[in-house]
Amino acid sequence: MEIRNLLTDLPPETAEEVFTDLVIGENFRLVKIVSNGQTTPDGEWYDQGEYEWVILLCGEAGLLFEGDTEPQTLKPGDFVHIPPHKKHRVARTDTEQPTVWLALHHADESQRS
Repeated sequence: MEIRNLLTDLPPETAEEVFTDLVIGENFRLVKIVSNGQTTPDGEWYDQGEYEWVILLCGEAGLLFEGDTEPQTLKPGDFVHIPPHKKHRVARTDTEQPTVWLALHHADESQRS
């Protein structure tokens, strides 16, 4: 068994967010996301067909949900469970340090804790 750390060996700063699949199962996918100031392009929304549970591990981010006027700020330890087809976008991420997220995409609400 190899012990790994989610906050070490981060990818170098790039123009795009970096998505790394950590675990893929029959009904779920666990993804590490590293952002360096990236946002969802203006006018675009994530509209996913599965549940997404997201926790912010370091940095800071703002998530805007369709219908809201202001983004909700996420700081380390904050998490949100987004239902399918709840349109949302990343309004901001930290520009001073990497923002590291874990996203659990799953098909069934019964997997929610």
